[in-house]
Amino acid sequence: MKIAVYGKGGIGKSTTSCNISIALARRGEKVLQIGCDPKHDSTFTLTGFLIPTIIDTLQSKDYHYEDIWSEDVIHKGYGGVDCVEAGGPPAGAGCGGYVVGETVKLLKELNAFYEYDIILFDVLGDVVCGGFAAPLNYADYCVIITDNGFDALFAANRITASIREKARTHPLRLAGLVGNRTSIRDLINKYVEACPMPVIEVLPLIEDIRVSRVKGKTLFEMVGSEPSLNYVCEYYLDIADQILSQPEGIVPKEIPDRELFSLLSDLYLNPIDEGKHQNNKENLLGFTTI
Repeated sequence: MKIAVYGKGGIGKSTTSCNISIALARRGEKVLQIGCDPKHDSTFTLTGFLIPTIIDTLQSKDYHYEDIWSEDVIHKGYGGVDCVEAGGPPAGAGCGGYVVGETVKLLKELNAFYEYDIILFDVLGDVVCGGFAAPLNYADYCVIITDNGFDALFAANRITASIREKARTHPLRLAGLVGNRTSIRDLINKYVEACPMPVIEVLPLIEDIRVSRVKGKTLFEMVGSEPSLNYVCEYYLDIADQILSQPEGIVPKEIPDRELFSLLSDLYLNPIDEGKHQNNKENLLGFTTI
């Protein structure tokens, strides 16, 4: 099974991806996580450091694939999760989609692409151009990470459009949304009413999720010294269980941009109560970052 995880930058997508990968491994699956972001920090919480990228390795070998071994590009992370970072072209040059394609090509050359039960692509997803939509070409499912804020849901809607487009020619389905660090979900609820899709899970608004990123550890690793965090891990295990159940998934249809803007801003401008108004105001102004 191949899963592409998308979401607005800064939403906690990589932190969530790493914890889902561990949860899948805890369920007995052999997991490879591929970071598809030029920042090449997707697997940081699994390995504790920035691993060499595929592009770095290819450049060091003058693009001679026959001189590259699996151990040059596949690094072991916490909990037995294998990790790869695609990397990216120099800033302002090249295409990220080309890099993803080269990564898959190399893994196939190494006979590694089909050795795993689960391959999870963690992808940059603010605005999905053709390049960064490339992982959808290989995925069975897409999972969108969001929070209860306007910007994150706007990005989710753009990703939804990419899924619909790719599903025309690929056996791709949206598994659903995951809300990250969200104490309320009124905007999420409003969005999925207008654009029907499953909500897989909503993760609690706790500081430890953000801190885990800084520490370079998953929540599962932190539980060793902080047992009180065990309940948070159960959320990720639930996500893993839903993915492993091979849900039917959907081909979603995005909401037109202006209609979405009106939909979400209306909820903000016409709050149910003052407390919710303040929460929505903070979300819309971008104060719910990870």
